[in-house]
Amino acid sequence: MVPDVSYLAPDRAEKLDLDLPAAPTKGKLSRAVVWIYGGGWTGGVKTENRAKEICTTLAAAGYVAVSVDYRLGAGAWLHNLHDCKNAVRFLRANAAKYQLDPERIAVAGGSAGGHLALMVGFTGDQPESEPTGVATPYPGVSSKVRAVIDLYGPANLLTRQEVDAEGAPTGKFRAVGPAAVYGTDDPAAPVYVRASPVTHVTKNSSPVLILHGQIDLTVDRAQSEELAGVLAKHGVPHELVRVAGAGHTFDFETWNKQPLSRDLRPVALAFLEKHLSP
Repeated sequence: MVPDVSYLAPDRAEKLDLDLPAAPTKGKLSRAVVWIYGGGWTGGVKTENRAKEICTTLAAAGYVAVSVDYRLGAGAWLHNLHDCKNAVRFLRANAAKYQLDPERIAVAGGSAGGHLALMVGFTGDQPESEPTGVATPYPGVSSKVRAVIDLYGPANLLTRQEVDAEGAPTGKFRAVGPAAVYGTDDPAAPVYVRASPVTHVTKNSSPVLILHGQIDLTVDRAQSEELAGVLAKHGVPHELVRVAGAGHTFDFETWNKQPLSRDLRPVALAFLEKHLSP
């Protein structure tokens, strides 16, 4: 692992960690995945255990995997999305250095990171969502990705629901926010439409693998069901995997320090193999 690599403008302190394949085949280009941690858009670190499990799994399978720190807290939106796009641009701009194929990059994330991963995947052709000027060291480099893995990310900030003790959505809508991140707690504010991944889905959106625990008490599972419905409506390839007995913040193998009811490593790797093929 190569820690603390600078990938943003010189005045930014956030870094990324690189996990490289153990022995890349000479002359063969690797595929790459950007991992975005969660923490309610206000907390988290790139060295979280979830990132370690997922990035080491990907590196062992031959991928270049990066875990990124990004802007958090008050006023973070839209900078946090720009940071994640800059991570994709970083990989593309450094493709030769890391022996990766710049056309075969995916993005993945958990919770708030899943939300940001979806936004990266759905806004790659939107100039108004791209970092420009001093906000990016990679002018003219694309942030488009070929696939998205979304672990229990909010897909529509205006339809999140409260849940009961078993994780079932109650129909009672959850307040928008955090207000500090988005600048307002008014659900009628345009920012909550713009920041909702489902509003950006088109027939050309990146394919998505959605993973959600059935007893998630933090992000209601109806978020992922709504996302799957919108993707289906637009004809976007996707898979929705409901993970029995799992709550929030699971990785590919465990939740709450216990094995998942289903090993998700083969699921994720099969999805990436399908959509990152030449």
